[in-house]
Amino acid sequence: MSALIPLLWLASPVLPVGGFSYSEGLEAAVEHGLVSDESQARDWLVDQLLLGLASSELPLLAQAIDAWRAEDAAALQALNRWWLATRESAELRQQTEQMGRSMSDWLRQRETPASALATLATLQPPCWPIAWALGAASSPATTHEALQAFAFGWAENAVQAAVRAVPLGQSAGQRILAALAQEIPAAVEHALALPATERQAFLPGLALLSARHEHQYSRLFRS
Repeated sequence: MSALIPLLWLASPVLPVGGFSYSEGLEAAVEHGLVSDESQARDWLVDQLLLGLASSELPLLAQAIDAWRAEDAAALQALNRWWLATRESAELRQQTEQMGRSMSDWLRQRETPASALATLATLQPPCWPIAWALGAASSPATTHEALQAFAFGWAENAVQAAVRAVPLGQSAGQRILAALAQEIPAAVEHALALPATERQAFLPGLALLSARHEHQYSRLFRS
């Protein structure tokens, strides 16, 4: 099988990990009038990619993939703790734990090395990006390819959330996806070049919206 196929499978929004049920604050942004049309949805998601994922989740993934391949359990524990500590709201914490558990269950059904699964079991709880990184590390794909696939999978899921929450038409969704796809290479290059000491997760506005979403009266998404 081509190395590309397992990577696309791993990054697909239809992977049974529940990613489709989260908007990562976007639904709260719609509720509070910050996102109400295609242009605002596009800008919101591009900012989330470039200001959020490029400096936090993507460099974390790169380091986690390297740690899985080096069988460095101590590094994986540290990365897992860091990501959990940066989840500023109960919903964001719940999301990464739930998706991490679901990803772990999925990996146990694949041809994942037993030693890696044993290490994964020591992460309590395993968070989403660290569990996903194990899937990527178990494939022949390069770290660069893995980050591109992860970012595009995130973009597809985010666009579908926007289509449902704003709401938008499918053509508008495809235009937003095109804008995100154009920015993904730069986000990945930034993530790969970022020293571990400069990795950061600082989106206070998104954290506040996520906290407000916990008490939102009417909602489609779990976050």
